[in-house]
Parts: sequence; C-alpha cells; structure tokens
Amino acid sequence: MEFPRMPAPSITEASRPGKATPRILMYSHDTYGLGHIRRTRAIANALVGAHDDLSVLIICGSALAGSFNFAPGIDFVHVPSVAKSEDGEYASANLRLSLPQVTTIREALIRQTAEAFRPDIFIADKEPAGFRGELLPTLKLMGHMGTRRVVGIRDVLDGPEAIRTEWHDKGAIRALTEHYDDVLVYGLEEFYRPLDGIPLPAELRSRLVYTGYLRRSVPGGLATMRYPRATKEPFILVTTGGGADGAGLIDWVISAYEADPYIPLPAVIAFGPFLSNTQRGHFLERIDRLAKVDAIVFDPKIERLMNRASAVVAMGGYNTFCEILSFDKPALLVPRSRPRLEQTIRAARAAELGLMRMLEDPMEHGAASRDPLQMAAALTALRDQPSPSSVQMPGLLDGLGRITRHLEPHIRKPERDSEPALGIGI
Repeated sequence: MEFPRMPAPSITEASRPGKATPRILMYSHDTYGLGHIRRTRAIANALVGAHDDLSVLIICGSALAGSFNFAPGIDFVHVPSVAKSEDGEYASANLRLSLPQVTTIREALIRQTAEAFRPDIFIADKEPAGFRGELLPTLKLMGHMGTRRVVGIRDVLDGPEAIRTEWHDKGAIRALTEHYDDVLVYGLEEFYRPLDGIPLPAELRSRLVYTGYLRRSVPGGLATMRYPRATKEPFILVTTGGGADGAGLIDWVISAYEADPYIPLPAVIAFGPFLSNTQRGHFLERIDRLAKVDAIVFDPKIERLMNRASAVVAMGGYNTFCEILSFDKPALLVPRSRPRLEQTIRAARAAELGLMRMLEDPMEHGAASRDPLQMAAALTALRDQPSPSSVQMPGLLDGLGRITRHLEPHIRKPERDSEPALGIGI
C-alpha cells in the first residue's frame, strides 16, 4: 500500500506567523565524549526555566543524551552517531555505512527537522558549519525563515594557529561570517579570547558576546546510583569526563595511592562511560587492593558527587571546569595536550589566576613514565588548597543568565492564532 506524499512547505509557508509557542532549535554534533551534549543540556534547561512556554528541540548524535536530566519543554532528534578514533579519524559509530553516507543522512534529518519545527532561534555548539558541513543547507533555509542563528563556543578551542587552520579547512570561518547573527563565548574575556586567531569582519566581531561560565547546580529527582562508602567522609573526586582519554590520569592517581598510603584523603574515581572495559577491569583489580580508593563507572548526575567532594582531580575539560567553579572545590588539573591544546591552555590560565592548580603529565611530553610520588604530593596538597572563590572575578559564573537575557528579544511572543499544518517532504 502506498501512502500519499505530503508536500514540503515552501519557505513562505514555513516562516509565516501563528505558532503557539516560541521555539529554539539546538545542534550538538557529539563526535567525541560528553562535552557538547552536557553544555547544550545546561543551556537548554536554563532557557526553558526562564520561559515556561518555550519549546527546545536538540539535534544530537550522542547515544547517552537520554541519560541526563532535562527539564520539561525539551526533546531530541537523534541523528546517526559518528565516532572519532585516537588518531582523529571519524567513522560511523553504529551503522554499517560509509562516513559520507552517514553524513548525508544526518544532513537530511537536520534540514527536515528545521523545516517542521520552524525555530525562532537556532544555537549551534562550537561547529559553525556542523560536522563535515552538514549544517550549511539548514543554515541557508533558516536564514530565509527569519531564524536568529547563533553559534556558541567554549572559552578555549585550541591554540590560535591550529584553530585558524582547522576552521579555514572546514569552511567554518566562511559559515560563521555568512550565516550567523551572533557569536556567544561561554567564558570571560579576561580569562581567554578563543577567536583572536580567526579573521572575522569587524561587524561580526562587534556582536561577539562573552557570557561568563555556565553555572551548574545539583540535579533534582531520585538518586540514580549508590555511592561508595568513602563518600560519607571527606574525599577527593577523580573524574575524566567521558573517560575515553582518561586512562593516563586514572593510572597516575592509583599509582600514587599504591606508593604512598598516607595520602590524607581517600579518592573516588569516576571512570566515565567511554573508558574501555579492558582498562576498567585492570584498574578495578588494583583498586581492590587499596584501602583509600573506590570507583564508579558513570554517574549522569555527577554534580551530586562533586558537591559532596572535598576536592577534585580532573583533566580540565570545559564542563568539569564549570562544575568545579560552581561547587567551589579546590582542584588539581592534569590536562592532556593532544590532539588539542584546549585543556592545557585552560589549566595553565586557571593556575596563573590562582583558581586551581595544574600538574603536567610528563608522558604528554615524551617521558617514558610518571612519578607516583609527584602525584601523591599534589593530592596531599589539595587538603589545604584554597577554593576558587578566593579569587575575585566578577561575572565568572553568569553565563546562563546572560545567554537567556541576550536571546530574550529574539524569542517571538506566542500568537494565539490557529497553528498551520506542517508537512515534510520525505
């Protein structure tokens, strides 16, 4: 049996008034780890919290998006996932299709979603052109619709030369200058200016807004897991985010407790969902022999655990950095320097300002091993380290409020006329 095809809406039809609620479409390409979807979640939750009639639809490729706590008014369109290997190459994560085939499917789903949803505002996370340029057709469409197109980027992307070359090769600079109305930087200008190496027109640079970092809070609802006994007393939380690149830090922390049983605070290690089963099993065998180390695999409400912790050891990714600031925890950052300098730049700047301390991993710079006692000394020092709030930086955690205020004029007020029927050409 053949079903009748519904006609695709014209640009004029798709952009006409009469919508019952204001709408924001967000894009999180999610090719590696959890950073993009976690940042998108924080912003989406803040926006629907400020507007009780707002609908936010998130286009994402993260298989774990549904594990996190989202407020009412938010939903997802999941596009086929892609994965990045350690050498930086991409491939389809699940489908037995070539990368160009998967990208074509993603591009079509993104466009069809925008045609049907007709957002007032579109917010892309970090990638102006999207993964392999998949956003470009939709950006042009939304320009005709009258959608306000915004790209939000984290405080640090990479070294200036590296990001200029990468964005030029991806067509990101052209996409930014031709298709976007606003650029939001989720950080403070006095901390770091991530686009200094990008040649932007003066008119667009004048619309660049530094929002401050994104404050995090303890999620509501029921606990999703039982925490180790060590969390009932002062402890150090060791977290590597998604965990795909965190094995080196975890190994170094475990070796510190193996070498020095007198480290004053015990540690709870959050492996992350992307740490391999082989590495996790090896680490658990070593942890079982230590009185002062416990571990969990993955907590989608990691903010609860961080709020309990006395101090934090992390690699220095954006979301963990925001959480450390939000819960005001003394922290030791052990950044990776490959394939990007992002974490190293952020950790070095935080240490320079006195917000946190930094410990360089010698194996990131060609050494054959790490000194367990060096890590043990750094863990011991956390007990007396001041918290980030000891450094006065006005507006440091104002990001969510400033984003909401900045977008407010572009959220169309509801028009209570009847909703026009929508169709998608498939």
